Amino acid sequence: MNPTFLIAKKRDGGELSDGEIADLVNGFVAGEVADYQMAAFAMAVCCRGMTIAETASLTEHMLHSGVTLNWPDSTKPEVDKHSTGGIGDKVSLPLAAMLACCDLRVPMISGRGLGATGGTLDKLEAIPGFRTNLSLDEMRDVVERVGCVINGATETLVPADRRLYALRDVTATVESIPLITASIMSKKLAEGLDALVLDVKHGSGAFMKTLEDARALAHSLVDTGKRMGVATVALVTDMNQPLGRMAGNAVEVDESVAALEGRGPADLMEITLALGAELLVLTGRATSLETATKQLQATIDDGTSLAKFREMVEAQRGDLDAPRPVAPSHVVVSPQAGYVTAIDTQDVGRAVIELGGGRRRQGDVLDLSVGLEMLVRLGDNIDEGQPIANVFAAADQSQTASEMIRKAITIGEEPTSAPALIVERVE
Repeated sequence: MNPTFLIAKKRDGGELSDGEIADLVNGFVAGEVADYQMAAFAMAVCCRGMTIAETASLTEHMLHSGVTLNWPDSTKPEVDKHSTGGIGDKVSLPLAAMLACCDLRVPMISGRGLGATGGTLDKLEAIPGFRTNLSLDEMRDVVERVGCVINGATETLVPADRRLYALRDVTATVESIPLITASIMSKKLAEGLDALVLDVKHGSGAFMKTLEDARALAHSLVDTGKRMGVATVALVTDMNQPLGRMAGNAVEVDESVAALEGRGPADLMEITLALGAELLVLTGRATSLETATKQLQATIDDGTSLAKFREMVEAQRGDLDAPRPVAPSHVVVSPQAGYVTAIDTQDVGRAVIELGGGRRRQGDVLDLSVGLEMLVRLGDNIDEGQPIANVFAAADQSQTASEMIRKAITIGEEPTSAPALIVERVE
């Protein structure tokens, strides 16, 4: 196998065979294909795209570049959910516990913050003692005892993706839909799943800014999952404003606990219930989305999902009752009266990074106590001087973030309506 020939073939718009893709991926992991050659291949894919068959092949060979989880003695379906990322997206925390209460098992592998978006692992580490670096054996043990686990990827899971993503990050090829698909699906399918639901976001706070791009990614992900034998559905959702009210780390854990106590914001609960309902139907645990939604809501109403979340936290050595420090609150007020017509949600996320709640560069140590609370939503009618956000930070840190929030919120004279939260379903 000469990688130069394969790069040229893709560069010129050709379709690679399964064997050619296997040679490329295996050679890359073995060190026989150089980083600069794989980077050139990624750019060729970014420019020329891939067929559904090529994308599935790349996914499969990346998946099998390392070990995978398996559940030979499982009597319950293994399921998971993946979000393409957004500001305030904390769905994984309550949803894993709710699904585990509905006779499903959730071996969730999550990541850290990327760009302006927050990371599930960073949020969970605001819980004192919580471990996100369990071994595969420890993950299996927690799933078998508790029913759900949320952990980081181990060194042995999908090494091809870890190495390729590092190259994509510095070669302007992150946005390629086939490469995104292979990256997401190889990690999720390594969990040994029976069913997967995807939350593909679009808007100012998402990687996919347009509905058209989000829809294309959703179809690519679903097509790949089904081609590889996993029941898969995607919801295309709006990220033109933060999800929930809190953005940060400790504050998002607090909001997640509130959701499990029945005090969650309406938008957070709408998406959480919708995603969970899809999995219950896909696995035959419910006959309709309406019935599934009621089953999930019942786990909140009777307190079992909160108890399950607590059980998971304890199994991962966390202490949910220990104090989670939150920095002092500073009010941001509106400079004028009018209607909230737009929110630059990416800039809201960047304000959290400015406070130290997200990474400017790899290796940064986060301040898990800082964050934001959004007090207004798209379409709201507000007065001059009305509080529009709270910034949780030390006094000397809050001014820059407060100004970023003011600039991120557009106030106009004409009324506007909030966009639909769940735009469409892709199956």
